[in-house]
Amino acid sequence: MAGEVRSVTILGSTGSVGCNTVDLVEREPEKFRVEALVANRNVTKLAEQAISLKAKLAVVSDESAYQDLKDALSGTGIEAAAGQQAVVDAAARPADWVMASIVGAAGLQPTLAAVKRGATIGLANKETLVCAGSLVMKAVADHGATLVPVDSEHSAIFQVFDFEQKDQIDKIILTASGGPFRTKTSEQMRSMTPEQAVAHPNWSMGAKISVDSATMMNKGLELIEAYHLFGLPESRIDILVHPQSVIHSLVAYHDGSVLAQLGTPDMRTPIAYALAYPSRMTTPGKRLNLSEISQLTFEAPDPVRFPALRITRDALKAGGGAPTILNAANEVAVQSFLSRTIGFLDIARVVEETVSALNDTAIGTLEDILALDAQARRMAGELVRKVMAAQ
Repeated sequence: MAGEVRSVTILGSTGSVGCNTVDLVEREPEKFRVEALVANRNVTKLAEQAISLKAKLAVVSDESAYQDLKDALSGTGIEAAAGQQAVVDAAARPADWVMASIVGAAGLQPTLAAVKRGATIGLANKETLVCAGSLVMKAVADHGATLVPVDSEHSAIFQVFDFEQKDQIDKIILTASGGPFRTKTSEQMRSMTPEQAVAHPNWSMGAKISVDSATMMNKGLELIEAYHLFGLPESRIDILVHPQSVIHSLVAYHDGSVLAQLGTPDMRTPIAYALAYPSRMTTPGKRLNLSEISQLTFEAPDPVRFPALRITRDALKAGGGAPTILNAANEVAVQSFLSRTIGFLDIARVVEETVSALNDTAIGTLEDILALDAQARRMAGELVRKVMAAQ
């Protein structure tokens, strides 16, 4: 990347990952040119970012926010657009690098649009690979795109994974903080509130991913993402709880060597790695001081208190449409919890029952995936209503 100006599009620019990406771009404006910024409906933040970065285009997926965005950008020369198709069109514009950080399955189609033009993609949207992993990875190969993972765990593995000697790798180990309820009993978790669930001890993240961390569904989704990114079978992907979030993940080799990537828990580090790839860039994050930390601890995850780990492994083993169903049901269940419609422990229950009800469904095309996603959301919604009626 040395000496060249990289054109950038940020999908999900007003979310946690998007804002961190904007922060890095703003620190070295001479190295980047912003093609497009995309948000859901946070017009104020989006317009502020677009003006600061001199973006060519700003898009809101919520069409009702279009006029507000247009008004906010009046006189700036920045184009405004709205709607789901506008989001996909923004991803298809000629940017060298695309940050894919739209939360949930909504990020699938715009990410595919960037893949199909051969872009380098910073992949922060794990749900894209969970619900359509085989389809996306085939498109990456067919169109010569480059996926650089942004999740701290997958970024860590990517940095120490020897792709040219993959046969020498024994397994990969995804580390997990354990979330805010790591030491809670099942009975204690039963009464946990959305505010408690989103209060992550180490990372600053959006509400959905924070709840996923609390249920450990996030680690299950990362397991499926790792399966597609690194091509190892489920049996060779381990999960290890590491509360300090200093070792971000590890790769174990046949000779007994175990390589790890370490750093302070700051999302700007893996974002910067993807943004500058294959070079590196300076970040403002706190530097790691192991003597200050003094102790790193590890423990096995508890699949009884955190059944999401078992549910996701089972879905990956089942194959077909099971991961698509799991992802859709989880999005519905998490949103229902955040809106106080169901309890914390109901999240995993709704997901497992949805997967059980629909798990024989096969998928082959994007249309199949979108149809199954919609079907799973309807089923999960019905189960949520049953939970409500039983309360």
